[in-house]
Amino acid sequence: MLENYRILITKDSMQANVITRDINRTFPAHDYFKDTDGDGQDSLFKICKAYSVHDEDIGYCQGQSFLAAVLLLHMPEEQAFCVLVKIMYDYGLRELYKNNFENLHCKFYQLERLLQEQLPELYNHFLDLNLEAHMYASQWFLTLFTAKFPLCMVFHIIDLLLFEGLSIIFNVALALLKTSKEDLLQADFEGALKFFRVQLPKRYRAEENARRLMEQACNIKVPTKKLKKYEKEYQTMREQQAQQEDPIDRYKRENRRLQEASLRLEQENDDLAHELVTSKIALRNDLDQIEDKADVLNKELLQTKQKLVETEDEKRRQEEESAQIKEVFRRELEKAESEVKKTSAIISEYKQICSQLSTRLEKQQAASKEELEMVKGKVLTCERCCELFRKDGELIPEPGQANVHQDVDEEKELLKKQLREMELELAQTKLQLVEAKCKIQELEHHRGTLLNEIQATKNSWLSKTLNSIKTATSTQSPPTPPPKEST
Repeated sequence: MLENYRILITKDSMQANVITRDINRTFPAHDYFKDTDGDGQDSLFKICKAYSVHDEDIGYCQGQSFLAAVLLLHMPEEQAFCVLVKIMYDYGLRELYKNNFENLHCKFYQLERLLQEQLPELYNHFLDLNLEAHMYASQWFLTLFTAKFPLCMVFHIIDLLLFEGLSIIFNVALALLKTSKEDLLQADFEGALKFFRVQLPKRYRAEENARRLMEQACNIKVPTKKLKKYEKEYQTMREQQAQQEDPIDRYKRENRRLQEASLRLEQENDDLAHELVTSKIALRNDLDQIEDKADVLNKELLQTKQKLVETEDEKRRQEEESAQIKEVFRRELEKAESEVKKTSAIISEYKQICSQLSTRLEKQQAASKEELEMVKGKVLTCERCCELFRKDGELIPEPGQANVHQDVDEEKELLKKQLREMELELAQTKLQLVEAKCKIQELEHHRGTLLNEIQATKNSWLSKTLNSIKTATSTQSPPTPPPKEST
C-alpha cells in the first residue's frame, strides 16, 4: 500500500477542487493545519486526493478530511493513508457511503431502536418533535465524531474504534444522549438541533469531561445480536416499503431526503465557515491586543533596564561612600582604642604609685609610732620629767628639760607635717585616678557611639539600596532578580 500511495499522489483527481475547499475548513484553529501553504494542509490534501483515486466507487466524501487529519496527528503521511484505507475497507466505514447511504440509514434505525429501549422518555420526546436520528447523528457515523468534537475526545473514540470496531459509535452516541437527556427534554426542535451542533461539543473541551464520557460509553452494553436483529427489521421494513410504494414516489422521497441532507450539510458548512471567520477575527483581535501589550511591556522593560543601570550606579556610589565612612570610622576606632590603651597604662601606673605610696605611708606611720614610743619611754625613765607638776593642765618642765621637750615636739610636728603631705599626695593621686576613670568611661561611651553610628549607617545604606532595587524591579513582569550580595 505504501508503494501504491506514492503512485496515487501523482495522479489527478476529479474531486480536487472539493478537497481543496474542505481542507481549509479542517481544524482551522490547529497549529498544524491553519497555514494554507503549510505541511499539514499539503499532506492532508495528498491523502484525500490519493484515496479519491484509489476508491473510485466512493471517491471523496465530505467530512473524510477530518478523519485523515486525526490520523496525520499521530503518524507520517504514508502510514496515515494506509490506516485510512484500512478503516474504510476492513472496518466497514465505506459501506455507509454505498447504495445511496442505505447502510447509514440502517445505522440510524438501529440507534433509534436502542434509544427506544434504553432512553424511552427521550425517544418519545424526539417523536413529538419529529426529530430523526439522521438530523443529528449523520456526522457521528460518517466522520466518527471528528468534525465537531474536541480532539482530546476524538482520540479516545478512534482508539476504541480500532480496538472494538464500528459498533463503538453506538456506545458513544448513547452516552452523549444520556448525559444530555435533561437539556434535550426541555428543548424544542430548533433548540435541540442547535444543542447538538454547538453546545454538546463544547461540553467536552475539558479532558476530564471527555474521560468520564468514555468511561460511561464503555460501560454501556450494546449486544451484537440486537444490532443484527434491528438490521433485519430495517431490511424487512424497507422491502415492504419498496413493494407498497410507487417507484416515482420513492424517487421523489429519496430526492427530497437527499436535498434535505444536502441543505443540512451546506448549513453545517456555512456554520463551520462562519465559525472559522469568527475565530480568525477573534484571533486577530487577540493578536493585536497581545502586540500592544508587548509594546507596552517592551517600553516598561527598557525603562526598567534604565532604572537598573541607574540603581547600579547609585549602588556603586553608595558602596564607595560606605567604604569611605568605614575607613573614617576605622581610624576613629583605632584612635579611640589607642587612647583607651594609653589611659589604661596611666591608670595602671597610678594604681602602682598609689600602692607604693600607701606602703610607704604605712611604713612611715609605723616608724613614727615606734619613735614616739621610744621618746615616751625615755621621758618616763627620766626622774626629773616624772617630778614635773601640772599647772593649768600643762606640763611645766624644768629649765634643764626644756630643750629636750622642744626637740620632741618639733619632731612630732615634723612627722605630722610629713603625714599630712603624704595624705594630700594620696588624695591627689586618688583624684587623678577618678579623673582617669571618668575619661576612660567617656572614651568607651564615645567608642560605643561610633559603633552605633557605623551600624546605623550600614543599615540605612542597605535598606536604601534594597528599596531602590525593589522599586526598580517591581515594574518589570516578571523581573530577573539581581544576584544577592554578601553582607
